[in-house]
Amino acid sequence: MKRLLYVFLLCAATAVLAQEKNPVTSAVKEMLPRQAKNLVAAAEEMPAEKFSYKPTEQQMTFGDLVLHILGTNNTLCSKIGEIPEAKPPAPLKETDGKDKLVAALKASFDFCTTALAKVDDTKLGDEVELFGGRKGSRAAALIILSNSWADHYSAAAMYLRLSGLLPPTAKPKK
Repeated sequence: MKRLLYVFLLCAATAVLAQEKNPVTSAVKEMLPRQAKNLVAAAEEMPAEKFSYKPTEQQMTFGDLVLHILGTNNTLCSKIGEIPEAKPPAPLKETDGKDKLVAALKASFDFCTTALAKVDDTKLGDEVELFGGRKGSRAAALIILSNSWADHYSAAAMYLRLSGLLPPTAKPKK
């Protein structure tokens, strides 16, 4: 009986591994909804009057952080997905206000969802343009994208905490 169970489990594990032909791109696609939810929730949590807040003179304002996040999303997802970058009709500014910036942030995650939809692991080694004209692999762009979501959420959480607010992931579960 144990041998039969072992064979069954081995067959099941092999079937699961065989189905996952795109472990890298699938992992990033699976991260996207959670990261989008948390980053948008952080932007929504910050009061409109605090979008001009910056902890120190050397740091960007919270509004600039939101602009940076959506710019990173649009640029990297465009390169990864080989589609034209999503550009707002008019250039956005930190002073455009919370509603406009949060809407643009949401749109950047929608754009990433579309751009990454057809990406698979077969092109991970292809060269793409990164920031500042640097070249790197599509795999590097995916790693930079997922790392940037974590980095940006960390920064947004810090801004919220310094403003006396809890970041979305620190709030008790409802």
